[in-house]
Amino acid sequence: MSTGSEKPELAARSVLPQSVFLTGATGFIGSRLVRDLLQAGCSVSALVLPGEVDRVPPGVRAIAGDIVDSEAVTEALGAVRPEGVYHLAAIGTTNTGLPMAEACRVNVGGMIALLEAARRLDSVRRVVVIGTSYEYGARRSDDDLDPFNTYSASKVAAWAFARAAYNAWGLPIVSVRPFQVYGPGQRREALVPAAILAGLRHEDFRMTKGEQQRDFVYVEDIVRGLVAAMAAPDIEGRVLDLGTGKLLRVLDVVERIWELTEARRCEAACSEVGRILAGALPYRPGEVSAIPADVERTRLLTGWEAQVSLDQGLALTIEALRSSEPCEGVRIPRKDDGPCRVVSTAEDDDAG
Repeated sequence: MSTGSEKPELAARSVLPQSVFLTGATGFIGSRLVRDLLQAGCSVSALVLPGEVDRVPPGVRAIAGDIVDSEAVTEALGAVRPEGVYHLAAIGTTNTGLPMAEACRVNVGGMIALLEAARRLDSVRRVVVIGTSYEYGARRSDDDLDPFNTYSASKVAAWAFARAAYNAWGLPIVSVRPFQVYGPGQRREALVPAAILAGLRHEDFRMTKGEQQRDFVYVEDIVRGLVAAMAAPDIEGRVLDLGTGKLLRVLDVVERIWELTEARRCEAACSEVGRILAGALPYRPGEVSAIPADVERTRLLTGWEAQVSLDQGLALTIEALRSSEPCEGVRIPRKDDGPCRVVSTAEDDDAG
């Protein structure tokens, strides 16, 4: 399977394993990764919580279990004997109040369970573990890792165990750190979908001052990067940043969303107008001003580069949210509706 932008010599040597095992397969990124692996002809199996088995798409062997249950993880991997393993399962991505003990129980304990299970199998030729750009933080520490909240601290600890498994056991680990991922299907509490919905609904959007800079990368680019991390040759032990290489102020991105949703145009045509309330919320404790990605290292090692521009990615995300079920009592206008207006769902139905 092509990653979309790899160098010819890397493309010729990049081969996906025939059988792949995942954790976190029902999540925002994992569900798309499963789709692409199936399309590439891989045999795909996944460890999923018992209540999420029906969320796994056809063609995937779903094995019920919890990532913190070491016996369940060992049995699942032993039953499948995969060549490739992706570890995406984690908690705390949107919960800034996550207790430290719980973060360690799931994010660190889950990593240890997976590593120990993979160690027992001679079939495994690569394990791709997914971290976060927040592991870098402000890079004020000597070793370049500077977590600033419970979630990022637990991911650093999980990475350390994966690194130890590579050094001590020779487990073929590749670590991947996605940056500010966005796209259709993301939780609506996240920055980009929340701003889009506020713009479409002409509601005020409360946010921080938005001076912090982030590297916004579209989810389909992230999936291609994860495929490249599994397929590229001779990169065991390396860390790959998945970003665009472009830092943008959060406020600038929200303002661009306002333009693309036509919330600005509606200021002159709508009776109800939402505003961007920059500074209405405080920065999170330990907020980092900028987190840049080392995209050149990733390109050299795998050939992967982000392909989707911010405007393209935002437009796709806006259209997906525009087409989704509107919330009760609110009609989300479409591009071809003419002057924007907010009406009740019942009125809209009568008009149709």
